[in-house]
Amino acid sequence: MQCVILAAGKGTRLRPLTDEVPKPLVRVGGKTILEHIIGALPECIDEVILIIGYKGDMIREYCGEEFLGRRMVYREQENHAGGTGDALMCARDILNGKFLFMYGDDIHGSEVLKQAVEEDHAMLSATSETPERYGVLVTNEDGTLKEILEKPKNPPSNLINIGGFVIHTEIFKYKCERADTGELYVTDMLTDYAKEFPVKVLVQDVWLPIGYPEDIPKAEDFLQKNNR
Repeated sequence: MQCVILAAGKGTRLRPLTDEVPKPLVRVGGKTILEHIIGALPECIDEVILIIGYKGDMIREYCGEEFLGRRMVYREQENHAGGTGDALMCARDILNGKFLFMYGDDIHGSEVLKQAVEEDHAMLSATSETPERYGVLVTNEDGTLKEILEKPKNPPSNLINIGGFVIHTEIFKYKCERADTGELYVTDMLTDYAKEFPVKVLVQDVWLPIGYPEDIPKAEDFLQKNNR
């Protein structure tokens, strides 16, 4: 099974750490963010497709053709500000059937990822005290995804999108308009996808977002206390 990981962004919120290295190579607890992410992937993932951009050559050199037992493939996102949907489109020609799609920003627990890949269609979520900062999930009565609302002023729930989607290549059928920022959001594509396919929403028990320098010691403290 294939996994697409977004690793093209400049990581501006993590400056000055990202002045010298791309965000996926920033270290948390002695490991790069990318090593944390790939190390948590289920065993069925045998190929990782990295969407690279900012300092992409450093990522290629770090991971090589094989990393942590997985075959590595690279696709470059020429428009770094094109958004998550634009980044996913970079891998369209080499994806087959069902695949896992991850953001290259955060550290995830492995157990819920294992559950996710056993589903035909799924996505990871978490609860937040400030859901208005994220994509907020609206679910159907059966717990499947109804829609994703990007940073709503009045969130209808505290369940948020944290990245981590199990989807099929049918996702490319849905052509969404670009936002006012010029970005194409994969979440808009996924909302349309969910109208045709039942996307099961799973709550991730370990989610450590690395958005700012101050997030790193918090994550390291959690990892140390939980022997991860």
